[in-house]
Amino acid sequence: MGDPANRHGTLVRGLVAAPVGAEPDAPPRADSPMIRTFHHAEFTAEHLAAAKDSRLVSVCLPARNEAETVGPIVELLRSELVERVALVDEIIVIDDHSTDRTADVAAAAGAKVAQAEALLPEYGDGHGKGEAMWKSLFVSDGDLVVWCDADVRNFGPEYVVGLLGPLLTRSDIAFVKGFYDRPLGEGGNGGGRVTELVARPILAVLFPDLAPIVQPLAGEYAGRRDVLEQLPFVQGYGVDIGLLIDVCARVGAGAIAQVDLGTRLHRNRPLHELSPQAMSVLQTALRRADPDLVATAAVLARPGFDPMVIDVAERPPLADVPEYRRSTA
Repeated sequence: MGDPANRHGTLVRGLVAAPVGAEPDAPPRADSPMIRTFHHAEFTAEHLAAAKDSRLVSVCLPARNEAETVGPIVELLRSELVERVALVDEIIVIDDHSTDRTADVAAAAGAKVAQAEALLPEYGDGHGKGEAMWKSLFVSDGDLVVWCDADVRNFGPEYVVGLLGPLLTRSDIAFVKGFYDRPLGEGGNGGGRVTELVARPILAVLFPDLAPIVQPLAGEYAGRRDVLEQLPFVQGYGVDIGLLIDVCARVGAGAIAQVDLGTRLHRNRPLHELSPQAMSVLQTALRRADPDLVATAAVLARPGFDPMVIDVAERPPLADVPEYRRSTA
């Protein structure tokens, strides 16, 4: 990938938007906190396993209708990072109302599988990526929790190794985001359309400390449980940007790192399927800037399509959930 940020443990500053009220021609500020950036090749599974001490590591995959790809991902994690090198302690798949054989395939490959609607049912069965992630944090045991998407076609152990590297080797890092090349097809790079058109501009304007993050909507990231359990989770697509903003607000941008994971091949969606995700990202970011700016639920109206309600309702921090406090007591 090109060098959007200095790599290999160096520090990155991003030029960020001028403060509100500044003169229109005022130059951007360059005083945002530093975001440390790494490459996955800086870490090995063997070195990180030795650095784990008594800490537990959970890898969680939220999945909906991913029977084609979830099996190979789980098999690779089990063989490379559980059996060959004891870096990962548990692999969890949260099946988000799949209508295919996602759960059966994941279980046969060696994952612990849970149905989203069966976990914390008193909070509603819920749908969406964020709901599945919140419930994976509830059901997992890891002191460090890694999330990966279940639709990646070229998944490798370096995804998990790279994300764990900064957490296991630097005590002052609490949250790690992945980034990668995202080819749309034979023609080369071009993925991340919602990132470029929605997420990046709104972070630059409203949350400039996070402007240096290469891919704020990446589905591969990891964090420390004692931070994650203090944060709400947006139920749907807004979870990625919501967690990033909330981690920054709680522990500061200096405790966030990002890791180059190489290349990611996955199912690319047509533009009309990206509108709901883009609206969720927009709503989530605006509500974190000011909860009164937009409603939790809003209608996405598009010519040629039926109106769609986009709801960015949140699950509460698990630290505030009695069932979680009892399970961790």
